Amino acid sequence: MLEVLMIEDDLELATILSEYLKAHNINVTNYDEPYTGMSAINTRHFDLLLLDLTLPNLDGLEVCKKVAKEKHIPIIISSARHDIDDRVLGLEYGADDYIPKPYDPKELIARIHSVLRRYNLSKQSKESETSILPFQLDKGSREIYLDNEVLNLTKAEYEILSFMLDNVNQALTRDSIAAHSDSINPDSSNKSIDVIIGRLRNKIEKNNKKFILSVRGIGYKLQLKDD
Repeated sequence: MLEVLMIEDDLELATILSEYLKAHNINVTNYDEPYTGMSAINTRHFDLLLLDLTLPNLDGLEVCKKVAKEKHIPIIISSARHDIDDRVLGLEYGADDYIPKPYDPKELIARIHSVLRRYNLSKQSKESETSILPFQLDKGSREIYLDNEVLNLTKAEYEILSFMLDNVNQALTRDSIAAHSDSINPDSSNKSIDVIIGRLRNKIEKNNKKFILSVRGIGYKLQLKDD
């Protein structure tokens, strides 16, 4: 069941929405005071914040700004304030959507699921990206960038370089390199590894930069800093 934090001082509306959403597998915890609501984010997990703007003690726009800055949680503003400036500021402060009151609860459910889909896709994309300057590894798209330019790599080259980036500054045996590459037969000779490493060096080592070092009696090491 999804867990939604709602900060809404209209308790009658909050009760109606909570009951409706619970019937659609969305549990709502409501606070009618913004500071109490924001404190709850620190003690419990919530999948989404449903935020009113006209609140006691603190304007909802300030709540949105503070939560978006400090927490990773999608925010939907639900407000009777129809001023375009409120909408613009809400989105600029970090809200993911803005739904004006009154609205049909069916639309709210659709917007909740839409926002969560976008949020989860974005989260997955970020989790698949690793920045190990000057390289950037995107496992989702299976691409590696050097100085913000995508490298033109074969499948084997990508697999070897990504393995080295996952183990930067560590000496790796040829056997371990082969074992982590689907494109290389684990029983293949060391010479085939050496050939691919040679191609990688030609592609990434420019202007006298040395990234891949040979480690005598072991194999290779991707070095991005001095030992």
